[in-house]
Amino acid sequence: MRAIRIHQHGDPDVMRLEEVPLGEPVAGEVVVRNHAVGVNFTDIMHRRGDHPGSVEFPAGVGQEGAGVIEVLGDGVDEFAIGDRVAYATLPPDSYADARIVVADRVVPVPDAVDFKVAAGIILKGLTVDFLTRLAHPVVAGDTVLFHAAAGGVGLVACQWLRDLGATVIGTVGSPEKAAQALAHGCDHAIVYGDDDVAARVMDITNGAGVPVVFDSVGEATFRASLASMAPLGHLVCFGAVSGHISPVAPIELAAQSHTLTWARLPTYFAQRTDLIESAAGVFDRIERGVLVDPVSRTYALTDAAEAHRAVENRETTGSTVLIP
Repeated sequence: MRAIRIHQHGDPDVMRLEEVPLGEPVAGEVVVRNHAVGVNFTDIMHRRGDHPGSVEFPAGVGQEGAGVIEVLGDGVDEFAIGDRVAYATLPPDSYADARIVVADRVVPVPDAVDFKVAAGIILKGLTVDFLTRLAHPVVAGDTVLFHAAAGGVGLVACQWLRDLGATVIGTVGSPEKAAQALAHGCDHAIVYGDDDVAARVMDITNGAGVPVVFDSVGEATFRASLASMAPLGHLVCFGAVSGHISPVAPIELAAQSHTLTWARLPTYFAQRTDLIESAAGVFDRIERGVLVDPVSRTYALTDAAEAHRAVENRETTGSTVLIP
């Protein structure tokens, strides 16, 4: 198979397209022939070496993809060859023509959902679901602050939260991205740098603050997130695009009895039943038109470095996918 490999951490040019052996699936595994592969900021962090822990080189890149099952390992009876599937939450290796996947991490894709859409949304949709249903259940009438509202996860979140009946205050990087977020269900868009985020949130909420903040930006937004919350507010962190948050003493949360959670998707969906339930909810929202096609850019697999530069430089909105 053709696959992107890195032999060291670094800039996008460390990614190389190589011919590598695919191997055979063992019991409980399947081979998925990728038709589309999602690009996420976590892939960039993996490439740069920003994730904790050691990496054995050469290493693959990418967690998210969609395609058809090509080979079944022993004991796999939930799927058949030719089934349309998607996957996420796996060790990095999706930037490839095909990959071997543990079958219980694979979810079925309805015929009506395009592979590019499935690859571009499955990880983001699962993320929004566990954030708003499990990490902090959001109900109709809630007001939430969602950082990076014009990003891949952010645009899905704006649409999802609108469907739940919540009011969304989103932060974005430019007036153009503000327009994008507003068009996808965000009620109030705050531009980083142009506005004092916490002051604007308090103005929008008449001084009450928000009960929950969803923050994937990290160090650059952490203090503003705390200052935007109502008493008993909940800050849910799920990424650190701007860098990891400086050490926080628990006493810093005491004045308003705030709570802080770092939420990771693999923990919430460790059980297959939970993963299947969440994925079904994602695809149901696509089929009902709640989530519009989130893919804004497609690149050939050979242009993975170009795709990374665009995402890393915040030139994109919505999802970016690679086509093997």
